[in-house]
Amino acid sequence: MNTEVLFRPIVSEKSSNLSDKKNTYVFRVARVANKLQIKQAIENFYNVQVESVNTTVIPGKAKVRYTKKGIAKGVKPAYKKAFVTLKEGSSINIYEGI
Repeated sequence: MNTEVLFRPIVSEKSSNLSDKKNTYVFRVARVANKLQIKQAIENFYNVQVESVNTTVIPGKAKVRYTKKGIAKGVKPAYKKAFVTLKEGSSINIYEGI
């Protein structure tokens, strides 16, 4: 179930600040996953206690590339982000194993 719901953690400057200040971690998750499934997947995979889960769907973006053969138009796919807040005393080491 973990591999079906969780794809990968999102590591950026904004997510690093959230994890330092508010004990909130950001993950890219399956579009069909709900908050309960995300909570269970995080708790089982990382062995932590989750306080809350907030989700948002990032819409796809139109992209245009200019090539020798002309203009190539496309769309980057939409995806879902989960903001997972852990209970006091819990933490996830995202950089482990890199």
